[in-house]
Amino acid sequence: MLGIDSSWAEKEQLGRGMVSENPKVMVVYGTRPEAIKLAPVIRRLKSYDDLDVVVVSTAQHQQLLESIVERFGIQADYQLPAMPVGRALNELLAATIDGLDSILAEVRPQLALVQGDTTTAFASALAAFNRGVEVAHLEAGLRTGDIRAPFPEEANRRLISQIAELHCAPSGDAAQNLLAEGIPKEKIVITGNTVIDALYEVAEWDVEFSDHRVKDLVDRDARFVLVTAHRRENLDKLGEIAYAIAQLAKSFSDVSFVVPLHANPLVREAFQQKLAGKANVFLIDALPYPEFTALLRRSWMVITDSGGVQEEAPALGVPVLLMRDKTERHEVLQSGAVRLVGTDSTRIVEAATRILDDEEEWAAMSVVSSPYGEGRASYRVADALHNLLITNDWRLT
Repeated sequence: MLGIDSSWAEKEQLGRGMVSENPKVMVVYGTRPEAIKLAPVIRRLKSYDDLDVVVVSTAQHQQLLESIVERFGIQADYQLPAMPVGRALNELLAATIDGLDSILAEVRPQLALVQGDTTTAFASALAAFNRGVEVAHLEAGLRTGDIRAPFPEEANRRLISQIAELHCAPSGDAAQNLLAEGIPKEKIVITGNTVIDALYEVAEWDVEFSDHRVKDLVDRDARFVLVTAHRRENLDKLGEIAYAIAQLAKSFSDVSFVVPLHANPLVREAFQQKLAGKANVFLIDALPYPEFTALLRRSWMVITDSGGVQEEAPALGVPVLLMRDKTERHEVLQSGAVRLVGTDSTRIVEAATRILDDEEEWAAMSVVSSPYGEGRASYRVADALHNLLITNDWRLT
């Protein structure tokens, strides 16, 4: 155990060495998106006097996690050794299960909460299940219908659904997906998405941009496009994506293109090879979440393959071109704020050109739309978990 936070240990010891009889929930995160979506839930769970909360970091995005947990005021009670970027999936799966097993044996929680569809989320759920610990799945029920798209996320979330005891679905559509797969209705609660809770909170923070070029763009109220790409299934298509951005930068010299680079060397190399040196393309390091949110809300549009940005940008009124052929977040397509463009450079250029050239086209996509709730999903999630542990009935009153 790394002594990152002694609060749980202190709470565990009562009076003359007496051990707390409160039920324990173990919350596991390892990537930045997981920490962002779980932070509001952790804080809400810790507000209950009759519940003990143990936070575990699998450290998949260790550097990116540090600023998040500090700003949100959460800390890990246990932390696995930091993992190298680009680790093979089976290595990641095995290392996470192995690392969590001893923690599960020591803590002996009644419930483990995992978020989303990463390999660490699946590994955490499986490790808990194998120890006889009930699993709650946050953001349950997202489906593309193709087990290999996105890879391996679609498989991960389906597998978690098979062993979860409580499924916190972000929308009615997600809940319907679970029902169609035979998940009992009494194990599903529609909560909204906790990323909206985090987003609305972070949007109120004062932010100083660390990159002077970005600061200058924002200060001048310049028109710019935000570009992100990192998904495993797109790694062999990064050259095509970078070529599309190069073409757009050439055609729209009055528009800037801001590209925060993922830590994966393959991503950095592909973008630097085709975009370095272009006057209106800014290749920058990955931004802390508060800076990224502030930049996103000021963008003319975002071109991305991210899952989370699909949820965040529409809530801020920013049009999204999604570089995927399928999405598990069908609600954002229905809202009109997100359009699928795949990874073909011609399709990306044509779709972006329409939005950059036609203000009416841009306006139609930039209406604020949040199909995932009003920013109180974390309360519904935490209350459902509390009710399940205390009364054996998750239903919200």
